[in-house]
Amino acid sequence: MQWLQRAVGLLILGTALAGAGLLWWSVSDTVHGRAEPSDGLVLGVWHVLYDTEAPTVPTLAAAGGLALLFAAGVATLERRIANKARRSDDGKQLPLSPRHVMAETRGVFHGEVTLTVLVPAHNEAQGIAATLHSLSAQSHAPERIIVVADNCTDDTVAIARRCGAEVIESVDNVHKKAGALNQALARILPTQGENDLVMVMDADTVLDDGFLASVVRRMTDDRALMAVGGLFYGEDGKGLIGQFQRNEYTRYARDLRRRRGRVFVLTGTATVFRPRALRTVAAERGKLLPGVPGDVYDTLVLTEDNEITLALKSLGGLILSPSDCTVVTEVMPTWRTLWAQRLRWQRGALENLGEYGLRPSTFRYWAQQLGIGYGVIALFAYLFLMLLMALSFDSWVWFPFWLGTGLIFTIERIATVWRGGWRARILAATLFPELFYALFLDIVYLKGIIDMSLGRNAQWGEHAAAPARQKVDA
Repeated sequence: MQWLQRAVGLLILGTALAGAGLLWWSVSDTVHGRAEPSDGLVLGVWHVLYDTEAPTVPTLAAAGGLALLFAAGVATLERRIANKARRSDDGKQLPLSPRHVMAETRGVFHGEVTLTVLVPAHNEAQGIAATLHSLSAQSHAPERIIVVADNCTDDTVAIARRCGAEVIESVDNVHKKAGALNQALARILPTQGENDLVMVMDADTVLDDGFLASVVRRMTDDRALMAVGGLFYGEDGKGLIGQFQRNEYTRYARDLRRRRGRVFVLTGTATVFRPRALRTVAAERGKLLPGVPGDVYDTLVLTEDNEITLALKSLGGLILSPSDCTVVTEVMPTWRTLWAQRLRWQRGALENLGEYGLRPSTFRYWAQQLGIGYGVIALFAYLFLMLLMALSFDSWVWFPFWLGTGLIFTIERIATVWRGGWRARILAATLFPELFYALFLDIVYLKGIIDMSLGRNAQWGEHAAAPARQKVDA
C-alpha cells in the first residue's frame, strides 16, 4: 500500500476541491443584483463583481440538500458498518466482534474486574506526582500503578517510587512511547485474565473523580466492551492560546456526547483496554493489521492512539468514550509547540489512513478528512473574498444575507462552548479570533497534506497527546 500512502494527500485534496467547485457552481448560479465594478483604492483598475442579493431559493435548497445528503449518507453508512461488525460471528476476520466475544465467554466467570494502570513517562518529573495522586484518589482506586520510564534523565523514577508506584524502565528503546509500552505490555499481558483491565494514561493528565468507577461498572456490565476512552478537557492557564485549545476540546467532547460515546479516537490521555483486545491486536499484526507481529502498538506511526483505534475497529471491537469519563490534559503554551503537536496529529492521521487503506473500518475517517479538506477551502475562500472586497471597492458593501449567515455562525460558536464557562463564551462571541485560530489549524492541515504527497519524512513532535483532528482532533 505504499502508493496509497503517497497518494492519500492528493486524493483528499482533489476530492475536496471537486466538492467545493460543485457547491460554488450551485450557489453562484444567479443573474440578479450584481454590483458594478469600481476602481479600488488599493488594487487600482482591478475590477471585481459582487452579487448584492441573496442566492435564489432553489440555489439555497440545492446547496443545503447537497450538504444534508452528504452528512446523512456518511452517518447511515457508518451505522450500517458498525452494526454489521457487532453482529458478525466471523472469528477469523473480526475476532473482537461483540457476538463472537459473547459466544466465547458465555457461562464462564472470569473473576472481578481489576485495573492495572500504565503511565508512560519520559522526563515527566514536573507533573508525574499530580498524575499519580489523581489515580490514588479515585473512588475506585486501581490495583496496580506502573510508571513506564523511558530513557529518563531527571527525577521521574524517584518521584514515582515515592508516590507508591511500581516502575518499569525501558531497555534500549528507540521507538518512543509506543516502544516503551510494548516492552511493558510484553511483561504484563501474559499474567492478565479476561477481566484484568489495562489502562494507558499520559503522564501530563489528571483523571476527574469517578472515571475509574465508571469504567469498572461498564466493563463489568458488558463483557463485549473492549476499550473505554476518556473525554479530555484542557488545563487552565496559558493565556489566549490555552483558551483556544480549551474551546476546541470542549467542542470535541460535545460532539462525542451527541454521538453517545461512539468513538472517533481512543485518546492517549487515558484509555482502558480489555487484555483480550491488546493480545488480539498483537497477534494480528502482519496479518489483518499492519505492523510488527507481536507488538501491541505500531512503532512506525506518529499517532499510536489513532492507530490502535483503527486496529480495534478493524477487528470488530466495541469501544466507547462515555461522557462521565473525563480527564484534564496539558495544553500547548506556545504557537511553536502547538504547531509541532498538531502537525504530528494530522500527519499521523493521514499516514494511518494510507497504512490501513480503504476498508469498512476506515470509511468514517476518509469522509472526515474530506470534510476537513472542504472546510479548509471554504474558510480560505471566505477570508480571501473579504480581503479582496475590502481592497477593491471604494467603500464597504454590506450583504444582509451574509450578515445573517455570520450571526447564525456566531450563535453556533457560543452554544458549542457554553459548558466551557464565560471566558470560552466571550472568545467565541468575538468570532474572528477563533476564525484565525481555525486558519492556523488549516495551514497545519495543508502542511501535512503537502508533506505526505511529496513523500517528505515525518518527524516526531515533542508532545504526544490525543485525537486526530476531527472538525478541528484533536
